[in-house]
Amino acid sequence: SSLFQSLIELFVNRLDSVESVLPYEYDAFDFCQDTEEKRPSENLGQVLFGERIASSPYKFTFKKQETCKKVCTRSYDPGNSADKSKLAFLKKGMQLNYQHHWIIDNMPVTWCYDVEDGQKYCNPGFPIGCFVTPDGRVKDACVINSEFNKKNTFYLFNHVDITIMYHSGKDENWPGARLVMARLRPQSYKHTDENNLSCEGPPMEIPGDFNSKLNLIYTYSVTFEEKNNIKWASRWDYILESMPHTNIQWFSIMNSLVIVLFLSGMVAMIILRTLHKDIARYNQIDSSEDAQEEFGWKLVHGDVFRPPRKGMLLSVFLGQGTQIFIMTFITLFLACLGFLSPANRGALMTCAVVLWVLLGTPAGYVSARMYKTFRGEKWKTNVLLTALLCPGIVFADFFIMNLILWVKGSSAAIPFGTLVAILAMWFGISVPLTFVGAYFGFKEKPIEHPVRTNQIPRQIPEQSFFTKPLPGIIMGGILPFGCIFIQLFFILNSIWSHQMYYMFGFLFLVFIILLITCSEATVLLCYFHLCAEDYHWWWRSFLTSSFTAVYLFIYAVHYFFSKLQITGTASTILYFGYTMIMVLIFFLFTGTIGFFACFWFVSKIYSVVKVD
Repeated sequence: SSLFQSLIELFVNRLDSVESVLPYEYDAFDFCQDTEEKRPSENLGQVLFGERIASSPYKFTFKKQETCKKVCTRSYDPGNSADKSKLAFLKKGMQLNYQHHWIIDNMPVTWCYDVEDGQKYCNPGFPIGCFVTPDGRVKDACVINSEFNKKNTFYLFNHVDITIMYHSGKDENWPGARLVMARLRPQSYKHTDENNLSCEGPPMEIPGDFNSKLNLIYTYSVTFEEKNNIKWASRWDYILESMPHTNIQWFSIMNSLVIVLFLSGMVAMIILRTLHKDIARYNQIDSSEDAQEEFGWKLVHGDVFRPPRKGMLLSVFLGQGTQIFIMTFITLFLACLGFLSPANRGALMTCAVVLWVLLGTPAGYVSARMYKTFRGEKWKTNVLLTALLCPGIVFADFFIMNLILWVKGSSAAIPFGTLVAILAMWFGISVPLTFVGAYFGFKEKPIEHPVRTNQIPRQIPEQSFFTKPLPGIIMGGILPFGCIFIQLFFILNSIWSHQMYYMFGFLFLVFIILLITCSEATVLLCYFHLCAEDYHWWWRSFLTSSFTAVYLFIYAVHYFFSKLQITGTASTILYFGYTMIMVLIFFLFTGTIGFFACFWFVSKIYSVVKVD
C-alpha cells in the first residue's frame, strides 16, 4: 500500500535459447548477483523441466520511481584467463540468442513489441544481447535498433526499462494494491562515466576480438502505473491473448471431427449393414448344405481367440499402456479445470509423475489378467517386466541425457538427490503397487471368450496386398495422426521454442478425438482382416494404432529440420533422446486404445453368432 510500501523482489529463472537445448542458470553467466541469494523451494516438475529460480539484485520499493540506477559493474581484463572465459561464454550466449526469464509476484516480466498486422506480441523472455556477423548480417534482436550495425560486434542489453502496473483497491473497499502486470524494454547504453549515469547515447559494443580492458555497467529504470481495468485474477490474459493461434486450434478441431465422422460412418455402415446381414445369414440354418457354406469372418471362429505369439510382451505393453492412459486422462482433466495453469509452475509435470507412480496397480492388474487369458505360466517374469521394462527404458534414456546435460553444465541436469527420489518413488511405491495389481489380476479367472478354440490351427489363405499385416498397420496410423498433428505443433513449440502452452481445453478435446479415431481405425482394419480369414489380430490391433507413434517421430524429425535452428551435437542428441521417450509413451498409449477397442469388437461379434 501507499502507507506501507512493500519491497518488490524480482526473481530470475534459467536462460534458454531456440538455437540450443541446453538451458543455463542465471549465475552461469557473469551478470550482477544478489548478495544474499535466496532460492524459493521448487516442486518436482520444475526441477525436471530445468527451472532454477533465484533472487536477483533488482529490488524495488512500491511506487518509488528509479531512473538509471546502477546495479553493478563487471570488468574484464584480456590478460586474465578467467575473465576471457567469462566474456567468451557471455558472447556465446548472445550469439545463440539466449533469453532471460524474470519473475515479479509469480508473474513473468514480459517484453512486448509489435509484430505483423499491427498485433502486439508479449514475450515472457528477453535476450541477453545480439550479434552482427562478420559479413554484416544483423541477427535476432539487433533488428530493433539501426545503431546495431557494426560487423563482428556484440551488443549487450545492459539496461532495462521496467514498468510495473498495479490495481489499486482504494475504490473497492480494500487497502493497498495488487500487481497485475510487469513489462520491460531491453536497452543498450555505453556508460562512460560510472558516477554520472544518464542512460542515453551510443549502444554498449563488445568487439569480436577482445584486446583491451572492458567495463560493463548494468543499470535499470522502474516506473509504476495504476491499471484498475485489469483484475488480479485475469492478469495473465494479456500474455495468453498475444499468442495468435486460437483460429488454427479451431481449424484443427474441425479437421479432426471430419476424420472422426468419416470413420464413424464407416464403422456404423459395417456394424449396421454388413455385420447385421452376416449375422442374420450365419444364424439361418435352413439346411445342412447352407450350414457348411460358411465364409468370411465366421470361418475363423475356432481360431480367432487362439493366444498370440509373444503374449508376455503384449500383456506387459498393455499394462504399461493402461497406466499411461489413465495418467493422461486425469492430468488433462485436472488441467481443463484450471488446476495446472501456467501460473502454477511445474504443476503439470509433478501431477503426471505422481499419478504415474500411483497407478502401478491398474498396470499390474491388466498385464496379469491379459497374460492369464493368453494362458501364460511365467507369472513372476510378467510382473517384473510390467514393473521394470518400459520405465527402465525411459529412465536409462533420461539418465544418458542427464549425463550430457551435466557434462555441459546445464541447469536442466537433474540433481543427484532428485534422481534418487525418482528411483525411490519407482521402486518404493510404483513397483510394489504393480505387484499388488498383478496379485489381484492373477487371482481372477481368465477372460472367457464367446467361442471355443480349435485344437488344430486353421491355415490362413493367401492374402492380397491390402490385407497383409504391414500395409494395414501403416495405413492404420495415418488417420489418428491426422487428428493430432496441429496440436502436436503447439506442444513441440512449448517444449523446444519455449512458448507458453495453456490450451488444455483444446488438448482434452483432441485427446477424446484421438481415442475415438484410434478405436475406429483399428476396428475397421480388424474387420477387413477377419473377412480375409486372417485371425492373427492380437498384435495387429495393438500395432495398427500404435503406428501413430512412428508418424509422430517422422513429424518430430521434420520439425527439427524445418522449424528449429538448433546447432551443436549435444543439443541434437538431447532433442532426439527426449523425442524417443515421447514416442515410446505415445506408442504404448495409442496401442492400448486400439487393442482394447478391437478386443471388445471381436468378443461382441462372435458372441452373437450361432456356432455349432
